[in-house]
Amino acid sequence: MAINMSKLRVAIVGVGNTASAIVQAPYYFKGKDSDNSLGGYKISDIEYVAAFDVNSRKVGKDLSQAIFAEPNITPKFAEIENLGVKVSGGPILDGVAEHMFDIVKPIDRKCSVQEIADEIRDAGAEILVNLLPVGSENATKFYAEAALKAGVAFVNTIPVFIASDKVWDERFRLQRLPLLGDDIKGQVGATILHRTLTRLFRLRNVKVIETYQLNVGGNADFLNLMDEDRLVSKRKSKTEAVTSMLPYNIGVRIGPSDYIPFLGNTKVAYIYFKGESFAGFPVTLDVKLVVDDKSMFAYSALDAIRLAKIALDRGEGGAIKEASAFYFKHPPVQAESDEEAAEWVKNWLSKK
Repeated sequence: MAINMSKLRVAIVGVGNTASAIVQAPYYFKGKDSDNSLGGYKISDIEYVAAFDVNSRKVGKDLSQAIFAEPNITPKFAEIENLGVKVSGGPILDGVAEHMFDIVKPIDRKCSVQEIADEIRDAGAEILVNLLPVGSENATKFYAEAALKAGVAFVNTIPVFIASDKVWDERFRLQRLPLLGDDIKGQVGATILHRTLTRLFRLRNVKVIETYQLNVGGNADFLNLMDEDRLVSKRKSKTEAVTSMLPYNIGVRIGPSDYIPFLGNTKVAYIYFKGESFAGFPVTLDVKLVVDDKSMFAYSALDAIRLAKIALDRGEGGAIKEASAFYFKHPPVQAESDEEAAEWVKNWLSKK
């Protein structure tokens, strides 16, 4: 099948720290990503044509300026020109936690799904990327509905179950619109590391008795997650990504645990294992991972955008199970290992 080499026209929902990273990315890679092609598309081929947010400091501004507005703290790492893309307001729904209102100072736009869909379509977008805060269940479903009405692919980077929900999967499939999700994995993030170590224990016949993963950080995402009620799907997503590697039940606790302002975008993950080896002898493992949270996220999001475009070019609809299994924590189908999921993606890309 001939690949359409035009720009990838993308709309985003949520102009936060991750948006800042992925909007700067095409400018950072321009002229130097010829070896970073995925299915014929480079990162520098991505063009952002629409954006939605509720933050009063961002709505109405050009996207090139809004990505640096408070409370965003992702540093400027590329020279970015005025994009001519004004950030549109959207409905708040459950997109802002109660304790975040004074920080975000949101504007609640009273509008319908159809109005948002019309804006997405009028901008010429092909793909809508959901970057809303964790816990935005109703808001995510609102924008998933808008994607269907606008006739665009939907990439769901947060732990609201859309791609892994059979009803949504079928609705996107019937319209031949690609759906990728849910809850994106970082490039070398805590979940990837935790899964890899869990698989190592299993391969070496060391029984995992109990394990935990505690994450701390200092950006708005971690502050948002101080509301435990917004963490339900996040804990479920991260936990199942790890426990799916084992054929038995274990004691487990996984998820964000604290907000430490001075860490900024630095994420610190503490992973612990208690295991039982030959003849019942104990094995204990403690690991500390320190990463820039948003660069980890951006790498996978940029790949997911390009894979969504490839699926569009092919006329594929519904959940793209191969891509979702490798890039997301809660995909429609979990692979037994990330190596297996990578092979699925390779085989999918090779299809004619």
